[in-house]
Amino acid sequence: MDLGVHTPPLYDRSFEDALAYLAELGVSAVEPGVGGYPGDDHLSRSAYLDDEDAQSELRGALEEHGMRISALATHNNPLHPDEAEANDADEELREAIRLAAQLDVNVVTCFSGLPGGGPKDEYPNWITAPWPAEHAEALEYQWERAVEYWGQLADHAADHGVDVAIEMHPNMLVYEPSGMARLREETNDRIGANFDPSHLYWQGISITDAIRFLGERDAIHHVHAKDTRIYEERSRVKGVLDTTPYDEEADRSWLFRSVGYGHGERHWKDVVSTLRMVGYDDVLSIEHEDSLTSSLEGLEKAVDLLSRAIFEETPGDAYWAD
Repeated sequence: MDLGVHTPPLYDRSFEDALAYLAELGVSAVEPGVGGYPGDDHLSRSAYLDDEDAQSELRGALEEHGMRISALATHNNPLHPDEAEANDADEELREAIRLAAQLDVNVVTCFSGLPGGGPKDEYPNWITAPWPAEHAEALEYQWERAVEYWGQLADHAADHGVDVAIEMHPNMLVYEPSGMARLREETNDRIGANFDPSHLYWQGISITDAIRFLGERDAIHHVHAKDTRIYEERSRVKGVLDTTPYDEEADRSWLFRSVGYGHGERHWKDVVSTLRMVGYDDVLSIEHEDSLTSSLEGLEKAVDLLSRAIFEETPGDAYWAD
């Protein structure tokens, strides 16, 4: 299993400088943004798409630092009710898939997107309950839109031999494992999960059970290493659907944390072991969004913990069972 990093926390330096820094830490894979919310500071689609010379230089830089690209990231909303926004997100995603194929990268990470609650809506509408009945009707409309869009996108991904890894994220249509499984079943097997536990913790979802659920469906294409801490003194009062700004840390019922500051090393070893049980042995890509620490310190502490948790060798034969 490779230890990787989603690179936006290092946008204050060049991509090659980021590669050098991460290589010194023992990181062997990167997940650069190529559009959407992650931006494209390290790997611009316009600079590399269909440009063999630029792609050759990129491969040289990666090889020099013993690094590979685990995925290209473009998190956005291709189902947005604003047609212009949806079209921009769709273009980013389709170009990211083409670029991934040209770079021999197997995965593009993204969001499912979220439509409005009906054809006349101007804003996305996250449905969290089936009653009153118009909410159930809105959810049905959203799934119709999603299956139509992602069916076409899945065909595009299949044509290029690239897996699409959707991060289960609240305020998106697919935010938990059963929705992820449904979208995969109604499209094709190029659609799967970018398994990010940070959004599942605060929903009360068991991470290892979720890994088994999706792993049984061969639906995990990529994994983020990102932690969350639930602060019960707040959640006992206002629950976990918390709209308090992220930078008002003391008043939030949960926060994204550096790996190890939400759940301990034993938990992360269980995560790694369960991933291996279901056949995933590719990359843990650290995503740093902890406002209580600097980007560098948070990354370095995450690398330190996960370097002890991951397995670097393939399993041996169970000689004791003969």
